[in-house]
Amino acid sequence: VKIFKALSDSNRLRILKMLEVRSLCVCEITEVLQLATSTVSKHLSLLRDADLILDRKEGKWVYFVLNPRAEKYVSELLPLIKKWLPNDPVVLQDRDKVARVDKETICKV
Repeated sequence: VKIFKALSDSNRLRILKMLEVRSLCVCEITEVLQLATSTVSKHLSLLRDADLILDRKEGKWVYFVLNPRAEKYVSELLPLIKKWLPNDPVVLQDRDKVARVDKETICKV
């Protein structure tokens, strides 16, 4: 049930699609989505609880990545998610923003 709840929100799907491009910190995701940090953090918590993403700390940064070692049912869904929305204008715009977002400029740690 957790996984379907995690996948039921368009912003969480957008986050998963962005993480296909590269690992991102909260401030980068916040910048791309133009949402409050607390809202993005809640979305990330739901995705992590559903075993879709992992976080890893590197110095002062916490990066989020797609979970390559997810439970079997999740690992079967991740390749399907990669096939979803390939030409969606919002997803394409997000990918473009991810390529340009610079955590050194936007993140205040």
